[in-house]
Amino acid sequence: MTVVNALRTLALLAVCGALPVQAKEEPLLEYGLGIGAVAFADYRGSDSSHVYPLPIPYIVYHGTFLKADRDGVRGTLFDQDRVELNLSFNATTPVRNDRERSGMPDLKSTLELGPSLDLHLLRSADARFKFDLRLPLRAALTVEAAPRVIGWTFTPRFNLDVADPFGFDGWRLGLLTGPLFAERRYHEYFYSVAPQYATVHRPAYRAVAGYAGTQAIASLSKRFPHFWVGAFMRYDTLAGAAFLDSPLVQRHSYWSTGFGISWMIHRSSTMVEVPD
Repeated sequence: MTVVNALRTLALLAVCGALPVQAKEEPLLEYGLGIGAVAFADYRGSDSSHVYPLPIPYIVYHGTFLKADRDGVRGTLFDQDRVELNLSFNATTPVRNDRERSGMPDLKSTLELGPSLDLHLLRSADARFKFDLRLPLRAALTVEAAPRVIGWTFTPRFNLDVADPFGFDGWRLGLLTGPLFAERRYHEYFYSVAPQYATVHRPAYRAVAGYAGTQAIASLSKRFPHFWVGAFMRYDTLAGAAFLDSPLVQRHSYWSTGFGISWMIHRSSTMVEVPD
């Protein structure tokens, strides 16, 4: 099912109105460790890409404030049936020896942190469907000995979670899509070319704030008794982005993918009630 079809289905379901959320008991803490790999462009729009082998930690924690589950790691500041205010996180990998940036300084990893207002638009009575609007606003800073703030990002997303999709018992399908926006300093970090780094084929360029394209992500995962497996695919389009004319932008759209498997190490005997 495509994101468009999924959202159209939800629109039809929403006519009937949202239904109450069920709750169930889950362990306070579960954790495991595994391996995986991701393949994606050095930065959005780059023509260079890498495959990264990664350790895959599996952590589920249902604390009063801090939570880690299929919705990510977050600190819950405010939680009601329809609205949550969470702390949200994001990060980028370092960029070294990229073809487009040859002769320019390497890009450090970045860390993004800020609040996310999450609106629960629809939840089915049997907890199989959950449709949210997430509104994360994050400050981005470089990961180095003397970190520096490189601006703010705003990435509103529609998120659909489906349990047992297509009759596959125990699997979970996630569909997420939305536009990206960022201020000038953030776009400058990735897409500006200072005059001293300009060449015949790479003219000087100064990025501006604004729209940064759209992402669509599909993920599929399942928790087995002793291990967890998951995979995702992401589509990025930079059509209409404020920095589209940057000489560092070589591709206007591309796909990314990744997979992982983790084995369970510990499951807490303490049980807590959580929304399904």
